[in-house]
Amino acid sequence: MMIPWQDLDPDTLQNVIEYFVLREGTDYGSEEKTLDEKVQDVKLQLQQGKAMLVWSELHETLDIKIK
Repeated sequence: MMIPWQDLDPDTLQNVIEYFVLREGTDYGSEEKTLDEKVQDVKLQLQQGKAMLVWSELHETLDIKIK
């Protein structure tokens, strides 16, 4: 089930994004980014509709999926 990112408390959203960024270990190319920069990138993707929050009832987890 999709969850609108706007429905989350800002601190909760921050924690979910940080967990996602740290877990993903995404390669950002030749230029390394800070945690804050990575978090801002994901927030922007959520705002632009390029990413979404997804709740899994089966696993009872909240995740971010990049479209």
